[in-house]
Amino acid sequence: MRLSGARVLITGASSGIGAATAREMARAGARLVLAGRDRRRLDAVAAETGGLALPGDLTTDAAGLASDAGPVDVLVNNAGTGWAGPLARMPGEAIERLVAVNLTAPILLTRLLLPGMVERGGGHLVFVASIAGAVGVRDEAVYSATKAGLIVFAEGLRHELREVRVSVVLPGVVDTPFFERRGTPYARRRPRPVPPERVARAVVSAVERDRAECYVPGWLRVPSRFRGAAPGVFRALSGRFG
Repeated sequence: MRLSGARVLITGASSGIGAATAREMARAGARLVLAGRDRRRLDAVAAETGGLALPGDLTTDAAGLASDAGPVDVLVNNAGTGWAGPLARMPGEAIERLVAVNLTAPILLTRLLLPGMVERGGGHLVFVASIAGAVGVRDEAVYSATKAGLIVFAEGLRHELREVRVSVVLPGVVDTPFFERRGTPYARRRPRPVPPERVARAVVSAVERDRAECYVPGWLRVPSRFRGAAPGVFRALSGRFG
């Protein structure tokens, strides 16, 4: 799809990957509709990119966002949240929040906007998932589950749709406020966090080149494929090296 002139809705656009994607899409000539909860930051990104800011909580008013956004050519389901720690210590409300933001909201928003895309004869759905959804991550079981659900949801849609293209972007560790907001900083030396701009470029490439799957960085495809090919060996190595 040519992004020049295309109307693109990006969720979670007030910071991090969403804001970087808005800038990258604007450089490609897209007309932007930006959704997010932080009104001040969202307005700043909209002013920078020439986009329309639609502040609000996607988990409580997906229908309102779909209505205000109008017909869109590309939907980037990027909004997400995290929580780290043993499952036994995870509050019930945190579980509900992760499932609502990371999985339920993008499913609902997609369902609301998809009929218009089909009627107009084309469109593109992008789901920003995570490598955690492909391999599972210790102390992030619920987060991993929500992202795995997003990946499989996208795969099912890909088989279902003909007029509308579907892409999944699977980042690894990204240098964004995500870790501060989840309450636990990223403390590992490796892998090193990548800048959000790198993920944003992958999102744009997924649309322009019709890529079904993009890993960021690309080497993350290896552990994902290895887990599928040799799960027992993968679990043993993961338990030893983390």
